Amino acid sequence: MEERATTLDDILARKRQTGGEVVNVDEPAVKLVFCSLGEQWYAFYGEVIREVLADHEVYYLPGCPSSMEGVINVRGDIESVISLRSVLGLPEVKIAASSRILLGKTSAMSSGIRVDCVEEVLDVLQSAIQSPPHTLPEHLRPVVLGIVMYHEHPVHLLDLARIFTDYREGLC
Repeated sequence: MEERATTLDDILARKRQTGGEVVNVDEPAVKLVFCSLGEQWYAFYGEVIREVLADHEVYYLPGCPSSMEGVINVRGDIESVISLRSVLGLPEVKIAASSRILLGKTSAMSSGIRVDCVEEVLDVLQSAIQSPPHTLPEHLRPVVLGIVMYHEHPVHLLDLARIFTDYREGLC
C-alpha cells in the first residue's frame, strides 16, 4: 500500500484539531521608532522618520512659537526643531545628553522633533498595535493612532502627519 505524502494543509488541520495555535509567519510588520519623554513612551512609524540626530546645535530664532526650539543645519539643509514635549502639552525639562532630534517628513511639512531619548528602532507585527483606549487623555486622542507594548511599557503610536498638520495650523 502506497503512503500519501503529508501536505501543509494536513499538518495545519491536525494542529487546529489538537487546539494548537497556528501562527502566520507572513504577517506584515511595520518599523517603529520608539522614544521617550520622561517616563512616557511614544513611537512613530519608521517611514516618516528620515534620520535620528544626536548633539546638533540648535539656533534660536526670535519670534518663533515657544514649541519651536529653533533651526539646525543638516548637511546644508535648514530644518526647524520642535519640542514634542511642548506639542503634547508636557512640561519642558532641561535638554539632556541622551536627547535626540528625529528628522520627520510628511506631506504637511518636514521638521526635527526633539525627544528625551530614542529607545529602539525595530519591526513590530501589525497585529501587536491595538486601538487607542477610551481612557486616553482628550488632548492626545487626535494624535494617537494606537498602543503597542514594548518591554512592558505601553507605547503611544503617534500620528506625525496629524502633529505636523496641527502645528502648521497653529493648533499645537
